[in-house]
This record gives sequence, C-alpha cells and structure tokens, in this order.
Amino acid sequence: MDIPRKLKIIQRLSGLSQEKLAQRFGVSFAAFNSWINAKSTPRKKAQKQIEELYLDYTGQKIIPAEELAAKKKLVKNKSNLYPHVLNRILTNPDIHDRFILSLTYHSNRIEGSTLNEDETDAILFRDAVIADKSLIEHLEVKNHQAALLYLFKHMSGSAAVDEELILMLHRILMNGIRPDAGSYRGHGVRIVGADIPTANYLKVPQLMAEISAYMATPVEDTIAHTTAVHSRFEQVHPFSDGNGRIGRLLIHAMVLRKNLPPAIIRQEKKQFYLSYLNKAQRSADLSLLEDFICAALLEGFRLLERE
Repeated sequence: MDIPRKLKIIQRLSGLSQEKLAQRFGVSFAAFNSWINAKSTPRKKAQKQIEELYLDYTGQKIIPAEELAAKKKLVKNKSNLYPHVLNRILTNPDIHDRFILSLTYHSNRIEGSTLNEDETDAILFRDAVIADKSLIEHLEVKNHQAALLYLFKHMSGSAAVDEELILMLHRILMNGIRPDAGSYRGHGVRIVGADIPTANYLKVPQLMAEISAYMATPVEDTIAHTTAVHSRFEQVHPFSDGNGRIGRLLIHAMVLRKNLPPAIIRQEKKQFYLSYLNKAQRSADLSLLEDFICAALLEGFRLLERE
C-alpha cells in the first residue's frame, strides 16, 4: 500500500486534521499535504513513523512477548509499592476526586458525550447545570459518579466481582435514562462502527453467567484475565445501552481486587482502544489490548502518585 493511502487511512481512523497530523510528524502543513496528495515523498525517518502509526491505528502492530512481560512486571512492581491501593484512593479526597473526574470524563467522552473536562468537573462537584447541554448528558455524568462510588464501596467490602455487581452498576448508570436499567436486552443490537457480531439476546443470560464464572477463576496473570473478560463482555454486549461504560467499570473492579488502580482509558486513545478490542475479538490475539490496559493502569498509578 502506498504512503498517501496509508496517510488517508490514518487520518480517517484518528479523526485528526491534516494540520494536527503534520504536527505529529514534526513537519509543516504544506509538507504533509504534499505527502497525502502524492506530490512528494517523505524521508525514510518519516516513512517509518507513518508505517508505525498505520500499523497502530489498524491494529496490526506486533507487541513482542518480552516487551509485554516487562510492562506487566512494571505494573506489578508499582502495585507492590502501595499495599492498599483502594484505601489510598478512599482516604485522600484529592486523589479520590481526580479518579472520579478522569474516569467519568473519559468514559463518557468515548461514548460520544460532548461535555468537556471542565464542564464535567462542574457537574460532578458543584452540581452545575450547563445551559447548552442535554439532561441526558448531565445524568450520564452524575450516574457514572454514583456507579463509581458504589463500586469503590463495594470493592472495599465483599470485593465480589460477579453478575450481580454488573447488573447493579447498570441499574445505577442508566437510572432515569433507560426504562430497562439493570436488565439484559431483549432484542438484537450491533456495535456501532464494528463488524463484530453480538450475542443472540436469548443467549445473553447464559453467556453472562459463564463470564461471571470465568471472572471468579483464580489466575496468575491479572492483566490477561481482565483483558479476556473485557473482550468477551463487549462482544456479548448484554445491555441495550451502556455496554462500553459498564465494561470499563468492570475492568476497574477486576484490577482493584488485585490491588491495582482503576485503568485510565483516555478518550484521546479511543481509536487505538477500539482497534485493539476489535482485534482481540476477531483473532483472539489479546496482546495489543493487554499492552493498552497496562498503559492505562500506569496512568492510574500516576493519579495515585499525584503526578
């Protein structure tokens, strides 16, 4: 595939303007425009950058096993520095509120919220009403906050991560938004922007019981386990709405019980996240998604460390 075509694919998948991509490659807009329109050829260093970014956005990047193992070890070493991660979050109001804001803003934004971070902050902590935003968007913020508060409290107690917890989180998340809050869907759905088939709605209860049983299975590799559950949950797509946010709340639950912080999946990384998730579901190759979740956990540690 030639360079102009790869650049067009990168632009489409990233949603970035030519100006932003030019900045990414450290060149002028004129130079980038010339590349994408096949009027000039990038130097070899830029060609390598283009190839790497193309493989990244299309989910074709290869993560060497030793590199992934090293990242998992780094996450584990970080965990050893903080014997009680959740307690540190709950007993430090500034850390607690930063997690609430970051997790709520990014998760809602990934699902299409138009609220910016400052507006989300105002709704969360000052009960502000943003004049040009819908009631649904306000409810999504407050409900996500309530779901996180419930999750933190739950994980500081029984710490059971099961089907009952999933249904409760959905009930809280969709309260006042959907009449079927806390219930599995009774109809077919499709994942927007993906060609992955979701489960037949008649099979959802059985499949969710299987996922719940798998979540309870003792494992050595928390990140691989969490990644596999997330991939399967999102493919089942058990609810009419809210599957992405519930899936990410489930990630937080699974890692918190293993003394890891919530995973900060940033909205700027949305396309990588979706691409890696798609690859995990299509080919059963979880390496890219595992690597991505490692990075998201390290983002969580940065919040924990007040960076």
